[in-house]
This record gives sequence, C-alpha cells and structure tokens, in this order.
Amino acid sequence: MSTEVLTEARRQNRTATEFKNEPLTDFSKPENKSAMETALKKVRAEFGREVPLVIGGERITGLKTFDSFNPAHKAQLLGKFSKGTREHVEKAIEAAWKAFQSWKRQPIDIRAGLLFRAAELMRKRKHEFSATMIYEVGKTWPEADADTAEAIDFLEFYAREAYRYAGEQPMTRIESEDNELVYIPLGVGAVIPPWNFPLAIMVGMTSAAVVTGNTVVLKPSSDAPWIAWRFFALLEEAGMPPGVVNFLSGGGAEVGEPLIQHARIRFISFTGSKEVGLHINEEAAKPRKGQMWIKRVIAEMGGKDAIIVDRETKNLDEAASAAVASAFGFQGQKCSACSRLIVDEAIYDRFVPLVVQKTKALKLAAPEAPETQIGPVVNESAMKKIKEYIDKGAREGTLLAGGNVRDQEGYFVEPTVIGDVDSHATIAQEEIFGPVLAVIKAKNFDDALRIANDTQFGLTGAVFTDNPEKIRMAEEEFFVGNLYFNRKCTGALVGVHPFGGFNMSGTDSKAGGRDYLGLFLQAKAISRKRK
Repeated sequence: MSTEVLTEARRQNRTATEFKNEPLTDFSKPENKSAMETALKKVRAEFGREVPLVIGGERITGLKTFDSFNPAHKAQLLGKFSKGTREHVEKAIEAAWKAFQSWKRQPIDIRAGLLFRAAELMRKRKHEFSATMIYEVGKTWPEADADTAEAIDFLEFYAREAYRYAGEQPMTRIESEDNELVYIPLGVGAVIPPWNFPLAIMVGMTSAAVVTGNTVVLKPSSDAPWIAWRFFALLEEAGMPPGVVNFLSGGGAEVGEPLIQHARIRFISFTGSKEVGLHINEEAAKPRKGQMWIKRVIAEMGGKDAIIVDRETKNLDEAASAAVASAFGFQGQKCSACSRLIVDEAIYDRFVPLVVQKTKALKLAAPEAPETQIGPVVNESAMKKIKEYIDKGAREGTLLAGGNVRDQEGYFVEPTVIGDVDSHATIAQEEIFGPVLAVIKAKNFDDALRIANDTQFGLTGAVFTDNPEKIRMAEEEFFVGNLYFNRKCTGALVGVHPFGGFNMSGTDSKAGGRDYLGLFLQAKAISRKRK
C-alpha cells in the first residue's frame, strides 16, 4: 500500500466523525447536464470491449464469453465478459486465502485508506459510473446518480466505522485482570450482488468485507457485470493488493453454486430474490468435507412493500406523489418499491384518481435522455414475467393505468396501476419487481395495518396520516425493517436509514448502519491475569 494512501487515510481519520451523505446532482444546472452528456459519450466509446477474470491480480483472458446488452436498445452490445468455471472458483478462493494472510494484519489506516481513496476517485468520475448504469441496467439520470452517491457513502461510512470496531471496546473492569475485546475478520467470503443497485449494493457489500480484513471472491450479476468491473478497476487504482478482491464473472451453475457450496468459503454476502436467498441459506447450512466453521450468510432479499394512506391525511396530493415515486422509481425494480397502496375507503375515490393522473404523466423513454422518468426493465425475461402479472392483475382487479409493453426497441413496460385489488390476490402477495402498483381498499386504519402485515415479507413501509395516535400505533404494529411516515418508502440514506428487513426479506442486515460491519467480524475476548 502506498505512502500516499496511508497519509490520506490518516488525514481522513482526523475527521472520521464527520460523515456526510454525498449530495445528489442537480441536472437542471447546465454545467451538470453537460458533464453527464460528456460522460455518456465517453462511456459509449467503450462499448464492445472484452473483460477478463482477475484472480490474485492475474488477468485471465481467452475464455468463453457472454454478452451484455443495453435493455433500452436490445441490439446494442455493451461488452463481452468472461465465463468463469469451477476451476476458476478454486483458484480464486486459493488466491483470496493467500492474500488474507497479509491483508488481515494490515493496520486500520491501510484498510480504511483503500476505501477513502476509492471514494475520492469515484467522486471525481461519478458521472462515468452513473452513465455505465444508464446503459447497462436502464437507470434514468437521477436514479443512476443516486446509486453512485450511495456507493460513495458506503465507502466513506464503512471506512469510518472500521475505526470504531478497531478501537478499544467498553469492558467491565475487575482488579485481578486486564481484559479486552477485539474484532477479527472471518476469512474469505463470496460477495454476490444484485443488478438493481449494481454499484451501491455491490460496493457496500465488498467494501464492508474488505475494510474489516476479509478477502473476497466477487461474482457480479450477469445483468450488470460492466459496472462491477469498473469498480474493481477503481479498487486496483486505489492501491488494493492482488487477491484481496477477485473478479469472477460467470453463470450461477458454473460459478455461483460452486462458490456458495465450497468448504473454504467462510461467509456469503448476497442481495437478490427470496428464492435465491433461501437456496443460498440452505446450501450454506450444509457442512462440506473439510469445513471447519458454520458459514455466515448475510442476505438482503425481497419485499412486498406497502404505503398506507389514512383518511386523516391533509395533503393527498403529496401522498399521491410519494406513492408514484415509490412505485415507479427505477421501473419498480427496487426491493423497497411500493407495490401495494392501501387506501382508507373514506378517501379512496378522491385519492386514487390522483395516483392515476400522476402515473399517466410519467415520461417513458430511453434513459440516456435527461427528461426520461421511466426506462426499460432489465431484460426480456423480466418484461415477460411482469406482463404476465399485469394480465392476471387486470383480471383480478381493475386496470386504471398502463398495462402494455413496448418492446420494439427495448424492454419497456408502462407504469401500471390496478385498483380494487383483493389483499390476497396474486399481485398483492407476490413480488413482481416491476412497475406495477396494486391498490387495495381498507375499512379503517386498523384494517390497513392488518393488510400491510399480511405478507411473508417485511422490508419497507410508509404511512401517511396527520393523526399522532395512529403514527404511534403504526410504530408498534407495522412490522417492517424500515418504516417511514409522511414520505416515500424508498430512498434510504447511508447512516440515516440503516437498511434491512424482517421475515422473508432477509437477515435484517441493516446496511449503512452501525451494526453492519459486525457481520463480517468475530469477537475475541482476551484476558491477562495481573501479577
């Protein structure tokens, strides 16, 4: 690690308590709009490149590849990515264990310094990272910018948090002994990030593992390998030693399964669907030959998130705007997205038309255009699955807005609102992961809470009401990991809203919170008898 990185880490540590969230970009300013347009052109010039595996610092080329296409322009090739194999999994794990022997001994200034330097570099090139996501997963300008800002936040926040875990821990004192508690890393972990927050979540999972002294095999989503590669290259530039993070793209059967099943994998950090998360948890629970530990699984999974709009809500227009933003931001492809809108019957006929009106006003187009509000869904399979849910929902309820796909150029699904949905209907219970909002009528506030909790998930939720007693009731009774009042149910900020859910929504990991780094560490108590 360079002296420059160490010096920068120590400088940053002097202000370690001063974490502030990265500001979002105001694209109404001409200079910011121009900067993003420049970044889009620069990233576009990189289309078609072939990306290797990187194991122990060695670039492995000449392998079979898979293609990454732009979901807004489905014939537009973005890049070719190497297909790893079981043999590469073995090599990557071996390289990671080799690097672990020295990385775990590095002082906190070195490990946190890597994150601080990476954050600085990403901040300088933030629009290039955002432009990559605009092309690769169809994020609009604001959605991509928020993703990049969150990635910077994770780097900055976890670097500071690492100092707290590395410092002296409070202990009860006794006269006969000197006692201390130290946190030590787990070892080699598999990091398996999602495609929907392909930078922020991937950066958070990877940086948390690395800053606590672990080493990683990073298997990016096959729908978002390019942005993962851009981050990996940034880590190398920031001074990451070979083998600390190993870049291993490829399919689930060839890379994912051997990785999670391997006896030498100590932990698995995963974000994705309930089905895959449960499978990983099941596989991790099976001890393999030669395995010396119980694998730790950190899983962030799905949601069926609800916004309740109570009859005692004064500003219905504001509530409608929040519901639409929560339901259709990034085409509803967020685990925190509002997919159930539960409305008190006393205001149902006044409120729902506001939601429909705002939904129909959304501009659906290719996301490289700055005015676009709704881009494509991630791939053809997702588009077809979402359309099946829409058709079934339209039979179960009343189609109020949208309902169509536009697949001539890309994988576009109109933002869709379906009213008069029964709380046990398919679209009210299953995670759709697309721009589909089910509107459910509640008899009263108690009934609304009952409906909100009547799901296997428990990730986010929001309540609109001006009644303080109902707020207090929801605080106790609404069973979700992240609960918001009189605001949207998406947009968690690192350090402000520690993020993670209950039930089938995952292990309540609370990413971006003070507990998160502890998931990548184990505590060791040390006692010395006084003479």
